Amino acid sequence: MTQNKATNPSVIYHICRREDWDAGVNGGLYRAPEPDRADGFLHFSTAGQIVESAARHRAGQSGLVLIEVDCAKLGNELRWETSRGGALFPHLYGPILLTAVTAVHDLPLGPDGRHLFPAFT
Repeated sequence: MTQNKATNPSVIYHICRREDWDAGVNGGLYRAPEPDRADGFLHFSTAGQIVESAARHRAGQSGLVLIEVDCAKLGNELRWETSRGGALFPHLYGPILLTAVTAVHDLPLGPDGRHLFPAFT
């Protein structure tokens, strides 16, 4: 299912290991390692989805980064598809263009073992 362009947020988020981000950045692109591409696309979340996504799929993992990406710069490779609970999630069917990345944030664990997110705008 494709989400109406008018309701898409302008920024989406991807979580990966810092070492994978550093190793995958090459020639203006980020190519994720195989485990992150197992579904045929890169998983992204909106600001309203990312905290739950991290808790479900990256719980307790340290050494992660939160990649902030401008949707408008991803082109037709970005698709909004039905996922968890019928919600629409952004999926990228290709590498992340570094020109689309607006920030890379460390994602440390708090004392309770949950990730500490930066403020979302």
